[in-house]
Amino acid sequence: MSLLSNLSRSLGRTPTSNGVALGQVIALANQKGGVAKTTTTLNLAVAFKELGHEVLVVDLDPQGNLTMSQGMNPDDVERSMFDVLVHSLPIEEVIVRAEVDVAVSSIDLAGAELALSSMIGRERALQKALLPVRSRYDYILIDTPPSLGLLTINALTAADNVIVPVQCEYLSLRGLVQLEGTLSMIRENLNPTVEIRGILPTMYDSRTLHAREAVEMLKENFGDLVFDTRIRKTIRYAEAPVQGSSVLKYEPSGPAADAYRQLAKEVLNGAKPRTREHA
Repeated sequence: MSLLSNLSRSLGRTPTSNGVALGQVIALANQKGGVAKTTTTLNLAVAFKELGHEVLVVDLDPQGNLTMSQGMNPDDVERSMFDVLVHSLPIEEVIVRAEVDVAVSSIDLAGAELALSSMIGRERALQKALLPVRSRYDYILIDTPPSLGLLTINALTAADNVIVPVQCEYLSLRGLVQLEGTLSMIRENLNPTVEIRGILPTMYDSRTLHAREAVEMLKENFGDLVFDTRIRKTIRYAEAPVQGSSVLKYEPSGPAADAYRQLAKEVLNGAKPRTREHA
């Protein structure tokens, strides 16, 4: 393993009081759909894996798009994250080895919020489920549903930090205010240390003035929280899941794959979450 990989592995882990190193948990969150959360979760995870890290991705979206993106049919899954959250099934029982390890989703997960609503400690179900496996992974990435409901709250409660993919359109930027409000509530009541690791501009088209202005607006409002990486529009991100693979496997030498390799290096180089400059 390279010196860079060894260094980034040590930076990625969170030591505990008894000396056991735990992998970092990163939630990919935005209550707006269609902003490339699933695309980013999978491809960032595979980019981490290329750098020598052990990675788990958790599909917490009832649509199961992440599960499908690794060639599995959520309709055929017998046990999923629903069973982990609602029935306390060990998460090891729903992890499938693919390009990275995947804790799979199924349509049953759509009923998880209702089932969890009457449970004591319902916001911490995922945090509790991840504890037995956190020492096995350098990074655990969570793909969340397009809402700020109980599943996303579970993800934010379990997470060390959050990456927010944002489509380069004005209306998409407004949703950040609502997410920030939810994070403030999470910090006050459930997870005082969770921070935004970075905001990722997605579906970027440098040919349009609107996209360039949207990125400038992000930088004006969130400063250094905005990643330098831009995820540009390309059909490759739609083609790869059809083949049951990440874009890094589908077209390893293409610009779409390189964008997520660049993002991985940005995340790894920011050993600590960056702070927002101004509102």
